[in-house]
Amino acid sequence: MNGKTISETRTFSRDDMRAEILNPFVHKLELDNTFEKIRTAIFTVILLPFRVIVILYLIVTAWFLACIGLYGLSEEDLRRAPMTGWRRSLKPLICFIGKMSYLAGGMAISIRGRQASRKEAPILVVAPHSSFLDSCIVYATKMSSVIVRKESMDNYVGKLINYTQPLYVLRDDPNSRQNTIKEIIERATSKENWPQVLIFPEGTCTNRSCLITFKPGGFYPGVPVQPVTIRYPNAKDTVTWTWEGPGALKLLWLTLTQVHSSCEIEFLPVYYPSEEEKRDPKLYARNVRDVMAKALGIPVLDYTYDDCKLQQRAKQLGIPGAAHLRDITELRASLGLSTNNRELELVNPSLASKTRWVDYNTFASWLGLPYNRDAKRLYDIFLHHGTELVYFPDYLVCACFLACQHEPLSVTLLYAFKIFTPNEYGRMNERNYEELVTRCLGFGPEETVMTFREADPDGKGYITFDDFIKYARTKPELEFLFAKDTTHKPKSQ
Repeated sequence: MNGKTISETRTFSRDDMRAEILNPFVHKLELDNTFEKIRTAIFTVILLPFRVIVILYLIVTAWFLACIGLYGLSEEDLRRAPMTGWRRSLKPLICFIGKMSYLAGGMAISIRGRQASRKEAPILVVAPHSSFLDSCIVYATKMSSVIVRKESMDNYVGKLINYTQPLYVLRDDPNSRQNTIKEIIERATSKENWPQVLIFPEGTCTNRSCLITFKPGGFYPGVPVQPVTIRYPNAKDTVTWTWEGPGALKLLWLTLTQVHSSCEIEFLPVYYPSEEEKRDPKLYARNVRDVMAKALGIPVLDYTYDDCKLQQRAKQLGIPGAAHLRDITELRASLGLSTNNRELELVNPSLASKTRWVDYNTFASWLGLPYNRDAKRLYDIFLHHGTELVYFPDYLVCACFLACQHEPLSVTLLYAFKIFTPNEYGRMNERNYEELVTRCLGFGPEETVMTFREADPDGKGYITFDDFIKYARTKPELEFLFAKDTTHKPKSQ
């Protein structure tokens, strides 16, 4: 069994048995054929400039009206009491101009259902959140109060956002989350005539393939909420803005060069929480999410943004089992492995003297697991076709990656060196090095050969962990090994 090739040890039967875990943070967008490319080029010349000019004119007009409405009001005034009188009467006009700016860009906004009054539902819960163009919901809901980062107000759009009397989140405030929840509760339960509070509970943009975990902040008040769904039923999806995919400018360009696009906003019936839901905001959030997912006809996925960032990073690095990282995380937690990090104790030179291909009984025994369903599920994730065995180093690498996910990647690499070094001296030959870097750094064959030889300038035929780290520190492209956060930075949402 020890003679298995690299390609064989990287094949997971579970990848063949079921679809890869849905990743709601990826969006692929390309012009598929020559016709689309030619049409886009033509519309870029003859349609785009006209649309941009009209949109800018409308935005500036709305901004000017907002400036008039905010004249004489401080930020403290906006947070202390709702607008009244002539200031409030400007809102319908600004909303009309806002809707016209979308129509000028070729996007028609259609509304289904009825928006509840603030008395019926002080909070509007909007999902899925998939684009910066979702801001149309502010105009469609008569300028409901949004939740925004305070630093986002330092631009010309800030005046328009301020006119909604938003709830501010201060990124540098360690108590920001608690303060925001407190302010949401105060707004939602106030007897004054505040605008409804508008919340995107997913907290980030997805590709609308599912609804991810709802953050419970908007459900703490325990008041009725109105679920609101957004759809973009277009032949070409030029609006979805996820952390892996086209940037904002490309999406805006492609959207404005479409002949026509549309957005559908649907107000669902008001959701009245039970006493149990009032006591448990997370339960309340889950149940509202289920209602919205059913209305949209899409699944729910208990993923957070950080979960998928970690999974995507694992896939890029070639970490074994990366496609099932969420499942592995949950199973390790249920089996107590994530608490004691039992796997790290198994990373020692004696591993090299053991058989690396193990059956279920050996797998469970080495990890000190009970013979139950969760242990078998964890084993099955790493099971190989043909052998019906698990290549134990694959599991250890994945477990070390998860155990050290908040540390620099070099820490995981240290454990991986011990896993794949066949002797107690810590010396690794080129074959073992290839097995290591394809699983931990995502290196291809050419990169593997080049880096090994550069890390072994004397031609000894082997390298140690210290040799590799010394080499890596001289290479700017390997700086990510030493960064505290090795995940890709998301786009600003």
